[in-house]
Amino acid sequence: MDTTQSAQHSTASIDAMGAISTVHIVLMIVLAVAAILVIWWGTVLRRRRREADEQVAENREIAEDAGATAPPTVESPMGDDVPAVPVAAPEPAPQPAPAAAPEPAPRPEPEAVPEPAPVAAQPVPEIVSAPSTGPELTQLKGLGPKLAATLAELGYTRVEQIADLTPTEAEALDARLGAFQGRMARDRWIEQARLLTAGDRAAYEAQFGKL
Repeated sequence: MDTTQSAQHSTASIDAMGAISTVHIVLMIVLAVAAILVIWWGTVLRRRRREADEQVAENREIAEDAGATAPPTVESPMGDDVPAVPVAAPEPAPQPAPAAAPEPAPRPEPEAVPEPAPVAAQPVPEIVSAPSTGPELTQLKGLGPKLAATLAELGYTRVEQIADLTPTEAEALDARLGAFQGRMARDRWIEQARLLTAGDRAAYEAQFGKL
């Protein structure tokens, strides 16, 4: 009789341990899935923020290139049917009239100086214009004046330098572009530069549009 009760207690203990182990495994799986979801969502947010920063920088560069100077407008309180009136810039305050300058004292007449003997005219050397250094960096699609200035600060001023970049050099240069990081691969600068350097305008315009 005691043996039967002991066996029943052992069986019940094993069943309880099996149930507890199953619960633990399920909890661990749920926690692992939750951690993966959190990491994935954080990665998505970082990528979206970086893309938003790049878009803002690109929009700012486009606005600078366009040189937009339109005056700010005030929305009409009567709705969209009434056109908005541009805000006029305040007129500058009138400046006081400058005081009259004192009359200069009369200068003494210079003494007569004998004229020098005429010198034979020397031939003027012909000025030869310097040869062109090739297309400018701003001819690359997606590379505006601001990016060109940034590249110049890093020592890149010619299209030939971009065309000669190795994959390792291109990766190192892209890492130093700050908010413009990723533009080199996205706009395919190296491919553009190599076509421009080779003078293959037809192939360039077939892939990237008119120059």
